[in-house]
Amino acid sequence: MSTEQVQRHNERMKRHKKVVDEKIEQASIERGVLIVITGNGKGKTTSALGTLLRSLGHGHQCALAQFIKGQWDCGESRFFSQTENLTTFTMNTGFTWNTQDYEKDKQAAEVVWKQVLPLFSDPGCRLIVLDEITYMFKYKYLDIDELISALKNRPEQQNVIITGRAVPKALIDIADTVSEITPVKHAFNQGVKAQEGIEW
Repeated sequence: MSTEQVQRHNERMKRHKKVVDEKIEQASIERGVLIVITGNGKGKTTSALGTLLRSLGHGHQCALAQFIKGQWDCGESRFFSQTENLTTFTMNTGFTWNTQDYEKDKQAAEVVWKQVLPLFSDPGCRLIVLDEITYMFKYKYLDIDELISALKNRPEQQNVIITGRAVPKALIDIADTVSEITPVKHAFNQGVKAQEGIEW
């Protein structure tokens, strides 16, 4: 880059920094947030678990409830089983298209939900991850009104992350942050097998 281009770049960065600094200064509210990560692309759970690791790294008490998954020997399950400050709940029925048993899946979902529900009243729990819970409403396994009530009445500093496709509008409406992961390419569609450390 020429000296003139470098100078223009530096001026743009100064203007950008000013805008960012002003936004940071205006953000004065201190409370927990509801984050929804949805879309058809790969990475919803991965994103949520990354934030979970961040919270655990700060010594926060956290909870992870995994719906749908549970029968695979997942790397995250191995890691988190040895992690302090984390309570985990797993549906353990695997993918719904494998079980082919509506009543069994519904009962398993209800068990996990009843286990995690008390944490929505625990101010010591700083982060709750509800992984793939959106399917529970799509398939009518759980009552979304119960979740919304728990979210609205949770401790002020508690954060919640919800992942899954086809997120109900009622959750989007009350969420603070909503991210949609859009698929551009996926190795599986090119015939590449799922592998440990990437998919599980």
